[in-house]
Amino acid sequence: MWGGAGVAAEDRLDAAETRHVLRRAARLARDQRSTMLATVGFIAMATATTVTGPLLVRHGIDAGIRANDRGALGVAVVGYVAVVLIAWFGARRQYVMVNIAGEGFLRSLRLRLFAHIQRQSLGFFDRHQAGVLISRMTADIESMSELVQWGLLQFVSAGILLSVAVVVLTVMSWQLTLVALCVLPVVIVASVRFQRDSNRAYLRVRDRVGRNLSMIQEHLAGVRVIQASVRTAEQRRRFADNNDELLDAHMTTVRISTWYFGVVEFCGVLATALGLAAGGWLVQTGRVSVGTVVAAILLLASLFEPVQQLSQLYNTVQSATASLRKMFDILDTEPEIDEIPGAVDLPRSGDLVVDGVGFTYPQTTARVLHDADLHIVDGERIALVGATGAGKSTLAKLVARLYDPDPDTGSISFGGVDLRRATLASLRERIVVVPQEGFLFNGTVADNLRLARPSATDDDVWAALRSIGVAERFAAMPEGIHTEVRERGSRLSAGERQLVSLARAALVDPAVLVLDEATSNLDPGTEAEVERALERLMEARTVVVVAHRLSTVRRADRIVVCEGGRIVEVGSHDDLVGRIDGRYARLAQAWEANTNTSAG
Repeated sequence: MWGGAGVAAEDRLDAAETRHVLRRAARLARDQRSTMLATVGFIAMATATTVTGPLLVRHGIDAGIRANDRGALGVAVVGYVAVVLIAWFGARRQYVMVNIAGEGFLRSLRLRLFAHIQRQSLGFFDRHQAGVLISRMTADIESMSELVQWGLLQFVSAGILLSVAVVVLTVMSWQLTLVALCVLPVVIVASVRFQRDSNRAYLRVRDRVGRNLSMIQEHLAGVRVIQASVRTAEQRRRFADNNDELLDAHMTTVRISTWYFGVVEFCGVLATALGLAAGGWLVQTGRVSVGTVVAAILLLASLFEPVQQLSQLYNTVQSATASLRKMFDILDTEPEIDEIPGAVDLPRSGDLVVDGVGFTYPQTTARVLHDADLHIVDGERIALVGATGAGKSTLAKLVARLYDPDPDTGSISFGGVDLRRATLASLRERIVVVPQEGFLFNGTVADNLRLARPSATDDDVWAALRSIGVAERFAAMPEGIHTEVRERGSRLSAGERQLVSLARAALVDPAVLVLDEATSNLDPGTEAEVERALERLMEARTVVVVAHRLSTVRRADRIVVCEGGRIVEVGSHDDLVGRIDGRYARLAQAWEANTNTSAG
């Protein structure tokens, strides 16, 4: 939901939420505690030099120049040079240390977030778009880098400097301090207004940037449709309008910053002028020395910069805490498919039993599977058929425990063990899913096969390829199994990608194969080779296949017909096709009619 002025409501955090998020982030950063303590030490060192410099100037003027004491002046000069060198060393070390701590924290946060996302089940990815998750891992973490790289440094430095400078000023001359700080109410009011207005403007900028990115992504994804519809000019106009809005949002932040910094700079100049006027009168009355006035003016000059820094830091903190809260929301999400305490390994073989199972997809209310009962004997081939939305794919996903049945319904067991009580390692070894389209990652053929079994040797990989009869195909490649497949396997054909997917399953040697008809998207020539490999992979295994074609269905031992989320018919092809006006009989007739039409 969007709030007023196009601002994302999810980016609005009140003071309590901000404190809670920052406290939680501090707990996560415990590993960096020693580095942060060292950083604070160097910040204190650098801040001390900022205050010590004016005090040395005071000593040089009062005890050296006015008293005509060259020794005292020399001490002040040497001390000032030493302070400059200490400041130079402290400033560089504090920058290095804060970056070590900050980047270390971001690294651990990336690793924690990635590992947690990897643990999630399919329901999580149904609820969260891939682009949003990528944004959490990239843009949101990067939005915190500004805070950890310089924000924390400025916050601690400005806080120490403000506190110490006011104390030192008060000790030197409380009269000068009161005169100089009479402009403080104006600075406070301006800072409060700046924080409020700049936060609103900043969120508006983020909103416009998000709209721009969405439009770019949409345009690139639909460029063929845009060009075919001759809508290029219209898309350019819409993009220009979005960019005009983004420019306006940025210029609003510029106007707010220009106004605020002008007010703070004017107050700084006014404070200096008042300090000089009051200091001159105090010197004439003998209440303070000239050196004290000069030191006070130098301290005042360094007093207003931290105020600006703290005000600027407000938006950085808001951005970082909003990003942190989104990441904590993900970290607080427990996976629906998880291993329970005391989980047991599944047996190496056994019957697969679906007993009274119902299922509702996450964030929906309508149950898509009702009271499903099915007993699959060890080594049996089952074909799931039905119209789109009938529940066949859902049943296959439940059999593979990509989802769990609804809590108030039955169970799915293998070899007498409820899948919810099984260790995840044994579950993924016994039941393997082969998708309709083989997905490959950037790397070699061997790398992609080892996804199924990371410890597999080259000999194991070749054995898996031989077991499905495709070893010669991959031996003929330029570098054999060490051939790079490139991003998403673009170097291989669709058939070769599917063969890698089948060999990946063979490498695990599962007891149960769950297939989403692995040849339905292939051309006839490639399909024959993949079909042969698939037949060899299915030998002596329990097979559950989501079937889209009559040729696949006929090879099954039994056919399970799904309709409206229920199992309505179970039997062999001959049995079911012989039922007059049966669901499968009508479906088979439609398939045959479609095949004849395509052939004609």
